[in-house]
Amino acid sequence: MIPSTMRLRHIELIQAILATGSLTQAAAALHISQPAASKMLAHAEAQLGFKLFERVKGRLRATREADILTPEIDRLSTDLDGIRRLAINLRHHPSGHLRVGCAPGLGLGLLPHAIRISRDRHPGITFAVHTHHTSELINKLQLREIDIALTFEPPVAPGIAAVPLGHSQLVILDALPAEGIGHDTVSLSDIPHDALIALDMHDPLGGKVHRALNVDAASPPIAPLQVQTHYVACALADAGCGVAIVDAYTAHAMRRAHTRIRRITPMIGFRVDALLLASDAPSALIRGFIESLRTACAQAPDSTGALDAVDTMAASD
Repeated sequence: MIPSTMRLRHIELIQAILATGSLTQAAAALHISQPAASKMLAHAEAQLGFKLFERVKGRLRATREADILTPEIDRLSTDLDGIRRLAINLRHHPSGHLRVGCAPGLGLGLLPHAIRISRDRHPGITFAVHTHHTSELINKLQLREIDIALTFEPPVAPGIAAVPLGHSQLVILDALPAEGIGHDTVSLSDIPHDALIALDMHDPLGGKVHRALNVDAASPPIAPLQVQTHYVACALADAGCGVAIVDAYTAHAMRRAHTRIRRITPMIGFRVDALLLASDAPSALIRGFIESLRTACAQAPDSTGALDAVDTMAASD
């Protein structure tokens, strides 16, 4: 433990001497004179009651006592660096900085719209966006590498609060037929299995599709194309490789002139959640961004409803 008699300036000087082995060079690194550095070192040693350095062949070498203090000094220095970085961030971004994680599909449609709404409302906010699958988003939240995550119907995870934002539905994206535009809605039973571009059944929405397809099947059909991400399914459909069943956000973001979006009957709905650390009360910055996410959910094509503001925030308490 660092003795209470030591000052932060003492610690900076000790680190500089450890790094350079010279009082003169340490003084230069701290932008003070050599006499001032010598006086400061003498004061630190007087306060501690023991020598910190001894001169060996013209260089300063740490004493045994200084070696024992060094790990604690390094730890405190790391903490101080973190405080300095936070202060710089607050100075340059007074309205706040959010590290947002999202599922890949939501990074194409919903999240960009929510960020635009948020920046229109609060121009000083800055964002860092990280795109990962749900399990990795949860891990990054637990490690405090992101502040909030956006994903589809996540599993229950220890220490993670799920904040419902809104509802949407799965849709079909495929290439336009040679004649006409086809029906606006389609039943899953009308889609040949050999034309289906299937999502991974371990994906929350992919699992919904598999369950809907296999209601009356003795064994699950094997699709000729299986993918892990919604946007890759859309890209394959765009190339004429088959029929993609994906979330409406990704479908509308990926739609091209020669592709169409059709609704599924009966509808397969899903919920979009924001994930937060359950131990942390949402800051005003995060609460404001959740409002922007809710607005984006309500405005998205094929939305089936956004959740009430009171209910949304209660879910994170």
